[in-house]
Amino acid sequence: GGRGAAAPVPDPIPPAPPARAAAPERPSFLAAARTERAEPPPEASAKTREQKRFGCADKDDDGRITRTEMLEPRRKAFAKLDANADRRLAFEEWATRTTTKLADDDGNGALTAVGYATTALKRRAEPACCC
Repeated sequence: GGRGAAAPVPDPIPPAPPARAAAPERPSFLAAARTERAEPPPEASAKTREQKRFGCADKDDDGRITRTEMLEPRRKAFAKLDANADRRLAFEEWATRTTTKLADDDGNGALTAVGYATTALKRRAEPACCC
């Protein structure tokens, strides 16, 4: 007696998708709109920006900002500085962060104008949002 015929093995490569029809040409008014100068979108009003900033700080969306919500973003930065985790920031812990930023570019224990320039704070173009 012989064995039955083996089951066909499925092809591991799926068939190619059907060809898509060519995209229709864009109407000429769209081409004209691209070449015309569009007016910039209106800038958000101060109230809108302030509402967004408030919303970022109001983590639980209850319409008020608690002390915990206000201080939470600062906790992580504080924890990085608090090397011994005693929830107190000693001068030495703070100074470690400051001295590691110093760029003594020639190794003489003092900063040149070039090294000092590297310690400048990097300002963001827009205020950071916690959203």
